[in-house]
Amino acid sequence: MLDLPYLTSESPGIGGQIKECPEDFRVDEVPLYSPCGEGTHLYFRLTKAGIPTPAAIARIARYMNVNPADIGFAGLKDAQALTTQIMSLEHADERRLASLSDPAMTIEILGRHGNKLRTGHLAGNRFSIRVRGLDPAAAIEPARRILAVIERRGVPNYFGLQRFGARGDTGELGEMLVKGDLDEFIARYLGRPRKTDPEDCRAARDAFDGGFFARALERWPRHYADERRALAAYKKRQHAGPAVAAIDKRMKRLYVSAFQSAIFNDVLARRLETLDKVFVGDMAQKVDSGGVFRVEDAAVEQPRAERFEISPTGPIPGYRSDLAGGEPGQIELAALSKFGVTTESFRGASAIGAKGARRALRFNPGIASLTPGSDARGEFLELSFHAPSGCYATALLRELMKTP
Repeated sequence: MLDLPYLTSESPGIGGQIKECPEDFRVDEVPLYSPCGEGTHLYFRLTKAGIPTPAAIARIARYMNVNPADIGFAGLKDAQALTTQIMSLEHADERRLASLSDPAMTIEILGRHGNKLRTGHLAGNRFSIRVRGLDPAAAIEPARRILAVIERRGVPNYFGLQRFGARGDTGELGEMLVKGDLDEFIARYLGRPRKTDPEDCRAARDAFDGGFFARALERWPRHYADERRALAAYKKRQHAGPAVAAIDKRMKRLYVSAFQSAIFNDVLARRLETLDKVFVGDMAQKVDSGGVFRVEDAAVEQPRAERFEISPTGPIPGYRSDLAGGEPGQIELAALSKFGVTTESFRGASAIGAKGARRALRFNPGIASLTPGSDARGEFLELSFHAPSGCYATALLRELMKTP
């Protein structure tokens, strides 16, 4: 994401740093609906700081003596942040759940509903982010100029760096799966150490690259379960196929999804100057319903785009995804060609049968607010805005700050 172009490249960024402490990065989930008051599923609001959503779910599941998969949630939330999100648990003892005591999180009971909360069942997220390491008085006017462009044209809907993992290589791993290059996948997955890797993982990767598979298995930390299973299979068979098969299918889907995201980012970068324009052949998305339609008369549809009623989309490529026509379609084909794939490439077993979808090239942050302030940690500029489900706050922050 570091080399992707800015929509506001003509305006210098304000610099600064984020996430000096979890409270500097507040995320409040905006639910898609409220519990109706009846049903077997108990809905509750989780407020947490400093831990990832899966870890919070695991703690709640242990306390309630249930499987973590029994707990429904709409989306993952940052670990290094103060976040609120809605969750559900069927047949839960309300009093017991409400009495959970944990220094990293609190629970508020909301009521009962007829269905389990599922991924994507949220309207979006409200962000309040404190940018530090700058002079708020000097930064506020340049920040307002950037936001004026963003509010008029939209935020480039890039997938953020976190989509590509701590090593930044999940997209590359997905590319190897889609292309069926399993030997290269395992070489990257279990070897190729980097200076930024944790020391214990780096030792394991070094051993794998040296062909010392038993030593590598000893050195992989226990909580790297997929890596250990893949390595054990590779040690036994000396073949990439069984090693890849040993990896949790959900993780392989994540890698393929990251590769799809990289292709989308490439399409968006190519269309950045016209991300608020629709052309004949475009696949446009209705903001209110999420429905996608093919643009036949750009002059008729453009006023709707200017009102943020619709937006042009790019491909999350898959074997059932529709590509745009006309000039937008040529851009999408060029991006697929750059990565050496077609939509049909995503049908294979290693690609986990990725069907594909469309994603808006931009999102509307609403009327973003900027507030200077100070606390015990020093001065800050607080940015508040809304992002729809699946959109990244970092996409707006990178335009504003323009820091690595």
